[in-house]
Amino acid sequence: MPRKVPAAAAHDHRACLQQALAEAEHACAARGLRLTPLRRRVLELIWRGHSAVKAYDLLEQLQRERAGAAPPTVYRALEFLAQAGLIHRIESLNAFVGCAAPRQPHRGQFLICRRCENVAELATDRIGRMLGQAAARSGFKVERQVVEISGLCARCATQPAR
Repeated sequence: MPRKVPAAAAHDHRACLQQALAEAEHACAARGLRLTPLRRRVLELIWRGHSAVKAYDLLEQLQRERAGAAPPTVYRALEFLAQAGLIHRIESLNAFVGCAAPRQPHRGQFLICRRCENVAELATDRIGRMLGQAAARSGFKVERQVVEISGLCARCATQPAR
């Protein structure tokens, strides 16, 4: 089931952000990982909305807050967050989104709105298992699996084309 991005009027994004940060802190503590203030801030910037965020947009924001922020700083933080399972890289957008379920290992499957670039993460492992089984029948060993589906979210599908 997709992580729904509710209508702005009904969505308490501050609570959503706080829940995501609490989940990240819990996941790091459980795995013995260190969520430094910089890593936490990068995660917070990624979770500020439900759209994918590009590394250079993160860098620009960090440079406004911290004079010494440089590309390697952001890329190291992104690498840590991705390896810790706290964010996902959206290949087609070359951007990142927060993970909806950081406490449990899973394969990435995403619905990406081509108009507003909101991203919903699917919360099912069945698709990944089916793809893995099909690959195995072909003698292929899957090392990494990401499924990205492009289309229009419910909100954009009801709006006239621009």
